[in-house]
Amino acid sequence: AASMELPPSQYPAARAAALATGYLCYRRGGPGLGLALRHVRRARRQDIDDVGHKYHLELVLEDVLDKDSTVNCTAEVLYHLGNKHIAPDVQFTIEGELKNTDEADNTFYNRIKSLDKELVAENIPDSHGNVSPEMEPIHLLAWVASGYVIWQNSTENTKFQLACIKHVKQVKRSDEYLEFDYTILLHEMVSQEIIPWQMTVLWHPQHGVQVTQDSRQLKPTWE
Repeated sequence: AASMELPPSQYPAARAAALATGYLCYRRGGPGLGLALRHVRRARRQDIDDVGHKYHLELVLEDVLDKDSTVNCTAEVLYHLGNKHIAPDVQFTIEGELKNTDEADNTFYNRIKSLDKELVAENIPDSHGNVSPEMEPIHLLAWVASGYVIWQNSTENTKFQLACIKHVKQVKRSDEYLEFDYTILLHEMVSQEIIPWQMTVLWHPQHGVQVTQDSRQLKPTWE
């Protein structure tokens, strides 16, 4: 299998890094922690015959809420050959510890559980790019959940990022999970397309984030 170093700033490295960051965020993030890519330290591409392209990456990630807080990680991303749609395989290792969010998670959980009626909100961040403190966990939850959508829908030729939440509404449940129905806008950086996406997100402080259902939406009329 041939292997080559890539300039870290080059498009293929940046796309694989965006995918790895989304996946990692989905696996390890929550309403108290979102991670974003700060930069790619090193990238190498390996072409594996009849299997696909594997990217070996060294990344620096930053906390969405605290840009001074960074963590190093290594990741491997395998894009499968052929047009059958399988999500890329991603493996990652984080060096050091991510911040403990137990207190923030429990505060958010109890606040939502104690609401008299289900939470509904739209346009987060607002047109000035601001997110109110009480909506920050809702925003981070969407950021983390969008990591799942990004992972499932990325190819070597795409680079997705959450642009904003158009609409979110809490769904009442009889069990201990919180459920939110989101309509988000994803920015696809390569084509510059803005894509509306619906996703149903479950969360519990002990069990993390699950996206139980998601679907690309047709272009809405408000554009």
